[in-house]
Amino acid sequence: MAVNRVPVLKRCRSLGLEPSYLGYDKKSNRTFARAGKKVSEYGLQLREKQKAKFIYGVLEKPFRNYYAKADRMKGMTGENLMVMLESRLDSVVFRMGFARTRKEARQVVGHKHVLVNGRQVSIPSYLVKAGDVIEIKESKKSMQRYKDILEITAGRLVPEWMDVDIENFKGTVKNLPTREMIDVPVDEMLIVELYSK
Repeated sequence: MAVNRVPVLKRCRSLGLEPSYLGYDKKSNRTFARAGKKVSEYGLQLREKQKAKFIYGVLEKPFRNYYAKADRMKGMTGENLMVMLESRLDSVVFRMGFARTRKEARQVVGHKHVLVNGRQVSIPSYLVKAGDVIEIKESKKSMQRYKDILEITAGRLVPEWMDVDIENFKGTVKNLPTREMIDVPVDEMLIVELYSK
């Protein structure tokens, strides 16, 4: 599997992103070297796509597949794309506060610690549906790792589209989010423009 080894803060700087969207509370004091240069229309569209891919940890081919699927669905393609990315299992685990960062959420899912409706799911790209119950396996809840996670994520705001019992590492997806509920700084219309060329 391809792994992006670019330092997170460096990548955030180049995309003009706050590291908090990935779960990092660090700040970078440096400014990006090309900060003042004029960016072409294509450059802006490409940056938005790279931003979305970087935030959700999706590579080019799966991202293109998400776009194709969003395009076939009813409604606005851009909104469908963002809702689909947000309803990935690793993203939901991160939003529920069962992981400190999006990368850790992906690892938690990959290491078979997560149950969806009582069944083990180890695929980070699994798309959750309204009414799904997501929880950490009973045998894993007592691990020191989850005690540490609980300390850090206790104050994190849980989105309105899910109910979470953080103490028992259990949560329910009440309904799929709308675009207004997703606080990710991505202009999905630019991504649509880029792919529709």
